[in-house]
Amino acid sequence: MTLALVSEGAGYTVWLVSLGIGLVVILVVAVLLTLILRTARQIDGAVSDIWTVGQRIANNTIHIPLLNHTNRVVDDILERAAGIDGATAAIEKHALDCPG
Repeated sequence: MTLALVSEGAGYTVWLVSLGIGLVVILVVAVLLTLILRTARQIDGAVSDIWTVGQRIANNTIHIPLLNHTNRVVDDILERAAGIDGATAAIEKHALDCPG
């Protein structure tokens, strides 16, 4: 009979230790999953901020290719302004030399 009581007590001890270990494992897993979830939310927030800034940059830089056309127009204006300046200088010189 004593052997049966020792076996029964050992069984309860093993069962309680197993439950305790299982509870500790479940708590550790719950903490780790909570940390992973928090980190994932932080990453999602950072990605959202990066996306917003990227869209603003795209909106601010979308017209840069048009500057090439603007530069060509400015070059044409400068060339014509130089022609007008030359013609004005010729008229002024003629006006100074012209007796009439």
